[in-house]
Parts: sequence; structure tokens; C-alpha cells
Amino acid sequence: MARPMQTVKVYGVQDRRSTVQAKLPWVVRFTIDGRHRSKSFRTRIEADRYRGLLLQAVQDGGRFNETTGEPESWQTPLADVRVHEWSRRWLAEQWQEWQPRTRASATEALARFVTLAVERGAKTPEGLRVYLYTALSPHSEGGHDVRLEKWMGRNCLTLGDLDRERVADIDRRLGLKLDGSPMAANTANRIRIVARASVQSAIDAGAIAADVWPQRSKTRARRKVARTRRSVDVRSLPGPAAMAEAIDAIVTQQPGSKTYRVMTAVAYYAGLRPSEVVMLRVGSAVLPPEGWGRLEVTEADISFDEPGEPKTGPRSVPIPPVLVAMLREWVDENALTSPERLLFRTRNDTMPSGSNWARAWHRALESVGLKPMRVYDCRHAAATTWLRAGMPLGETARRLGHSVETLVSTYVGALDDEEHIGNQRIDSILG
Repeated sequence: MARPMQTVKVYGVQDRRSTVQAKLPWVVRFTIDGRHRSKSFRTRIEADRYRGLLLQAVQDGGRFNETTGEPESWQTPLADVRVHEWSRRWLAEQWQEWQPRTRASATEALARFVTLAVERGAKTPEGLRVYLYTALSPHSEGGHDVRLEKWMGRNCLTLGDLDRERVADIDRRLGLKLDGSPMAANTANRIRIVARASVQSAIDAGAIAADVWPQRSKTRARRKVARTRRSVDVRSLPGPAAMAEAIDAIVTQQPGSKTYRVMTAVAYYAGLRPSEVVMLRVGSAVLPPEGWGRLEVTEADISFDEPGEPKTGPRSVPIPPVLVAMLREWVDENALTSPERLLFRTRNDTMPSGSNWARAWHRALESVGLKPMRVYDCRHAAATTWLRAGMPLGETARRLGHSVETLVSTYVGALDDEEHIGNQRIDSILG
């Protein structure tokens, strides 16, 4: 018996950006035989793309699955789904639960995995891995490269192709650099964990019959691994006077040097990550005429000028008068009046280049006779300054967006005098 005809109506894209709780504000609504369906997206581009696909399916006369609410033509047996398609699905499922840096790390790991999960003898096209760094993301707005997508559609393995032999070879190659030399153990382990998690998800969904990932050697698992020391060498960091001199030395005849001076000052005096500095908005800075101010750190650059949540979540950071005065001058000089306007942009209204910022900082350090250091080290210098000034560990950790445990293990050198200070304080109580 023929199935009854369906009545499918696709409506316009709904904008819910005015709703504070809406993390996915663009909503596509449609009905199947009067039953309402909807799917939400982060960007208008994604919503329009999905709506267009629905309209095309309606025009083609295809049936819609009553359970999933999507065209049955979209449903592919899981075993026939190719690895790059499954990686996209899996990332989309995890995306909302992850912090920005976790998203970037997982996308990078799966980009490496996908480039290896291909048919034997397939010649990987140039630029595939770099393309996947953005194309695997569920919120990629750069568009898909038709040539590379077609190549993956022909050459990527399906989930059903993943047997023990092939996966063992992929696992081995995940631990190698492009030149064939071994990768750092921690990096290789991180990549393998993500790749294996995506494969395990396919096993749980029934696309793969059994666990095909090679088991780690128990002997190796029990072996003690020499871990690199994570603590910062505080002896190599300049003190407050030297930092102030180096920050002022950034200004040259170059048009962007004033921008990099203020950005570096924020990184040092507020202890912000560079990714947080470039996403500060005018409205996030409380700049009184006198005394201390405050920066509300609610955004960070998570991917090529894309705002997202900071690595360890939002926080509020007090800033000293010297930085307040510098930022007030910057806002006035550049006529920054809109609260939503980003504090630091180039003349072309783009994000300041990280490489140019680093070069300006290195030139300034050299001009005042200091050793080279990264822009990120300004944050380390800030933490060291605060700890040596006697700021409580809990408050220092809060301002940096760290746990106290991470703070102590990272900046242990700045606490070398703690034993002596502690003894003096106990003596004063004991009399």
C-alpha cells in the first residue's frame, strides 16, 4: 500500500538574538503534516543553508522521516558514512559542551585523523589538512572547497572500512610528524585520544561491530613517563620597572605601534591572555577618572577573529591606575564611543596581527637591553609581580582565571620566599 502524501511547510528563519539565553539564536522552523519541527544555529549563514536544503528536498518530492524530522534521502547507513562526514557529526554533538581551546584542539586532531583515514595509494591533495582545520567545525563560515570535498567523498574510508589492520596503521602514523620523525609524546597522545573517542562513538552507534583501536601495552602504561616541568622560570622575567620601560619602547614611527603598546600594557597590568586582549570591547572597561578600574573579560578570540568564551570562563579583573589612564587616553584618542566596539582594531577594521604584535614587542625588548620573550610571557610577568607583592593565592588565581593548584605549580619560583615570610609571621604570633 502506498504511503499517504506528506504536507511539508518550511518557514522563514527566526532571529532570537534578543533572547539572552539563546546560544543558537537563528531558528529554522518547518512542519510535517502539521507537526512542528525546528533546528537552531549559531549563525544566519548556517540557518539559511539548512533551510535551503529543506526547500530543495520538498521540491524534489522526497519523504521526511517522522522520527528525525529530516528528509529520508539524507539518511545514510552508518557503516557507509565516510570518516570526514562522521567527524563533522561527532564534533557538532560535542561542540556546545567544550571550551574554545578544546574545540580547536579536537578539530586539529580530527584533521590529522581524517587525512590518514583514506584509501591505500590515495595521494593526499595539498592543503587538505589546513582546510580541515576550519571545514570540520560545525560553525565554519568559510564555505566548502568543492575540489577537496569531492576528493574526500571518493577517497576517505567509510566507518565500515575501519578494521584492526587499518586503524593500527593510522594509530602508528598519528604519532609522526610530517617529516616522519616522532611527535612529542603528549601531543601524539592528545591526538589519539580525540580520534579514538570519535571512533568509539561510531562503535556505540552500531556503525562498527567491535572496538578496532589497538590496545595500549600494559607495560608501557605502567612505565613512568618523564614529564617536562610546567613551572615558569620567573628569574627570566623582567620586573615592573623594566616591563614599563619595554612597553613604552614599543612606540615607533610604525602606525600600529601605539596599538601594540596599549595591548601589551593590558596583557601585563591585567594579566590577560593575548586572545582575550584582542576581544576586549569598550563597554567591558570600567575607567574612572582616578583610582583603580576594571576589565570584564567575557570574550576571547577562538579562531581567526571569531569571538567565543575565554579558556577558563568569564572573569572580572581589577586594573591599576597606570593602565586606567592609558586606556582612557586610548579611548579618547580614537573616539571609541560605542560599547560594542572592539578596543583594538587595525586601520582596515581587522584584528591586529599576532605576528606583528610579537615583532613589535621583540624590537622593544631588544632596544632596552632585555632578552626575547613572548607576548604571552607578559601574563607570566604579571602573575609573578602580584605574588611577590603579597597578593593572596586565591585572588591571584581568580584574576588569572586559574585554579590555586595550577597557580602554585606554574609559578612556584615566585613563592621561594614564602617559607621565610611564613616563619616570620608565626614568630610574631608565638612571641
